[in-house]
Amino acid sequence: MAPGLVEQSAAQTGHSSIDKDLLPEDDDLLYEEELLRNPYSLRMWWRYLEARKDAAQKRRFLLYERAISALPGSYKLWHAYLKERRAVIRGLPLNHSAVEGLNNTYERALVSMHKMPRVWVEYLELLMSQQKLTHTRHVFDRCLCSLPITQHDRIWTLYLRFVMQPDMPVETALRVYRRYLKLEPSHTEEYIAYLKSKGSWGEAAKKLAAVVDDDTFRSLEGKSKHQLWLELCDIITRHPDLVRGMKVDAILRSGIRKFTDEVGRLWTSLADYYIRRGLIEKARDVYEEGLTTVTTVRDFSLIFDTLTQFEESLIGHKMAQMGDESEDETPDDEEDDGRNFLLSDDGKDIDLRIARLEHLMERRPELLSSVMLRQNPHAVHEWHKRVKLFEGNPTRQILTYTEAVKTVDAEKAVGKPHTLWVAFAKFYERHGDVANARVIFDKATQVELKYMDDLATVWCEWAEMELRHKNFKRALSHMRQATQPPATLGTRQAMGAAEREGPVQGRLYRSLKLWTFYCDLEESLGTPESTRAAYDRIMDLRIATPQIILNYAAFLQEHKFWEESFKVYERGLSLFKWPHVRDLWQTYLSHFVQRYKGTKLERARDLFRQAIDSAPAKDSKQLFLQYAALEETYGLARSAMEVYDRAVRTVVDKERLEVYNLYLARATQFFGVGKVREIYETAIEAEAPYGLPDEDCKKMCLRYAKLERGLGEVDRARAIYVHASAMADPRRDTGFWADWNAFEVAHGNEDTFREMLRIRRSVAASFSQTHFNTTIIDAATAPVTTGTVEAGAGAGREGVKRKRSDDMAALEADLAPEPQAALPGFVSAGVVQQSDNTQTAAKPKLAAMAANPEEMELDEMDEEVEVQEGAQQAREEEEMPSFGGRGDEVQLQQKAVPAAVFGGVKEAEEEGGAAAQPPSLGALDRFKKRKTQS
Repeated sequence: MAPGLVEQSAAQTGHSSIDKDLLPEDDDLLYEEELLRNPYSLRMWWRYLEARKDAAQKRRFLLYERAISALPGSYKLWHAYLKERRAVIRGLPLNHSAVEGLNNTYERALVSMHKMPRVWVEYLELLMSQQKLTHTRHVFDRCLCSLPITQHDRIWTLYLRFVMQPDMPVETALRVYRRYLKLEPSHTEEYIAYLKSKGSWGEAAKKLAAVVDDDTFRSLEGKSKHQLWLELCDIITRHPDLVRGMKVDAILRSGIRKFTDEVGRLWTSLADYYIRRGLIEKARDVYEEGLTTVTTVRDFSLIFDTLTQFEESLIGHKMAQMGDESEDETPDDEEDDGRNFLLSDDGKDIDLRIARLEHLMERRPELLSSVMLRQNPHAVHEWHKRVKLFEGNPTRQILTYTEAVKTVDAEKAVGKPHTLWVAFAKFYERHGDVANARVIFDKATQVELKYMDDLATVWCEWAEMELRHKNFKRALSHMRQATQPPATLGTRQAMGAAEREGPVQGRLYRSLKLWTFYCDLEESLGTPESTRAAYDRIMDLRIATPQIILNYAAFLQEHKFWEESFKVYERGLSLFKWPHVRDLWQTYLSHFVQRYKGTKLERARDLFRQAIDSAPAKDSKQLFLQYAALEETYGLARSAMEVYDRAVRTVVDKERLEVYNLYLARATQFFGVGKVREIYETAIEAEAPYGLPDEDCKKMCLRYAKLERGLGEVDRARAIYVHASAMADPRRDTGFWADWNAFEVAHGNEDTFREMLRIRRSVAASFSQTHFNTTIIDAATAPVTTGTVEAGAGAGREGVKRKRSDDMAALEADLAPEPQAALPGFVSAGVVQQSDNTQTAAKPKLAAMAANPEEMELDEMDEEVEVQEGAQQAREEEEMPSFGGRGDEVQLQQKAVPAAVFGGVKEAEEEGGAAAQPPSLGALDRFKKRKTQS
């Protein structure tokens, strides 16, 4: 704009002082000339505005007005201009003229910027701050009309915030929200929350009902349909007066049908709705309906407790009302005869209300039983519990039994459905009505039960009832009727298929339980022929068990049909296999031997051989013992020995030692030592699979050695010990080595004792290749104790320490008489050498033994091993008892022999004298001495 035009405009307005401030300066001439040439250049206008940042406010506003008049569609210019105008009015009161000028500027901007949502948002925020509700609402409406639908979400957020202001009229806000829900129906929950906050319960209930009925609705707050239903119930029950236009009863009942998790709460909500409306009887009916329809104990408890509280509150309120009326009323002299109670009813029904509450409490078990039966009407045990509830009321019990047998389906039943029929019949029996009990049993036998045993139980119970009333013929008749096969024709395969697919009545005749009871009745009430026919029928049907065979045979034996009973045993043995025939064989054989004893010995032998040949090893022991007992009692001892010999080769390993013990006992009784030795040798030398386990074999060897030792056969006993030593680990089987040690002390010499020690070392070395837990072995091995033996008399008497291998060796050492002279040589069992010459002659031998000429020279690198082995040998020598005349060993008793016995030999010996032998050294001392010399 030229300066002349500005001056002209200022002159027309009459404001000469302001015009001078707005006139261009010399520095503006460059921008003004450029704008005259190109007034539509946005860049030039922007540079002009940037250059005059420090200019006065009015001058800048004038530049902005000139720029937007030239470029009205420039968003950049409008945005910058409006921003500066908003900064100017910040802090000014709402009634200031600048605020209204800004509003006008926004209106002029929206003429060309009506598609720019940012301008609308800024304008709307400005209007909201000015609290101009109507004008702001109109601007919101114009904005929504101007902007495309894709940009409405930005405006609605601000619009909803506007209508949520406290001073906003409720009807205006509701109308706005209804318009918004047409655009965003998923935000209904926000609308409902607003309605609740404003107390519009009727509108909120309607919206909630619409939401619940809409299957496509998805809650933005994550609420389920069930939660929305509960909210709806709370609203319509707490504010029944505000939701009169809604079908509350239909809504809640549809929720009860749809949501089974909170049925109890919905029923109580419906009752609460009627209570708040004052319809007390209608509410009570709702409670009763809920109690008779719920299917869970939790819902039942909720409704029952609520109803109880409701009745108690009514009684309390009525009693309080009666108390207030009693204070106000005046006494009436006229007596009330009760004739006009309908016309003069004063509402004093407190007794009726209390009686209703008591009746409700008494009905609780029955109502709870109904709940359990609604859960599963085929639960047999629940029906039995329900019958017990009506104890003392036969009519209700009969009705309950009748309903139970009509309701329970055998295919779906939980429990035994036949027990209902049996209990029903027994109920009539207890009350003396046997005829009706028979009718119930007759109907029960025609019911299609699931299992054959259930139907058999019904027949057995029927027969037992007849027996209790002494109707024996009727009981037998029922059993014969039950065991009668159906009259069907066809092949065996067709009959079997029909029995499997048809009802249980078609295969009842194969029930073992029924036949067993029938046989018992026949034995007690029938004839022997009818009883035998019943048992034979069982065996023909191939349903017999070993117990049935035993019962049949016992019955025949009671009536002296011995051969027939044995035929029954034979027939039973052909039906079953081991191990089921074990009892049959044992009973058969024992009864056969008891009946015929030794008269039919060959037949008995054949039976025993047949039983033994078919029996497995684990079940054959008892048969062998019975067979051997037969031979011992009625047969030959040699045959009994053959039976025992076969038995020890047949039975299992853990039973073989016991059979050997019997075998040895009978051999000792019948044949003597020769046969016993043969058995011992057979047992010891037997190999797998007929041999004894190592532990049992060691026991057998010890017993054999004890026998030979008792017979004086020392060498044979020693050979047995040597044989058994290979199975005895010195670290574990200390008892065996202690026994052998005692034997050598009593009957051996130094050579045999050393041989025993050598064998023990060898066995220990062989067992060392096998891993053992030495901790357990050491703990199980008892510590070795030493004792002091007094073994001398006079001045040369001294005490020596001796390892006591067992109590017998210690007792012999303690009871030994005082020795008179050392005995140099070996003393055999029961013989004492009395020659002094022998003693003298033994000294060189001991010296030779001490020298040990057979000892091998070892290298230096083996000296350490040699020392260890020498230490072990030294320990063994310390354990070795004294067999010679060393001064540090036990002195044996000697007797003086007359000199005449030896003649001149003794005299020559005394004259020449023997050189004193140096004391013998132990192995450890010899090794130490050799190491020192080297």
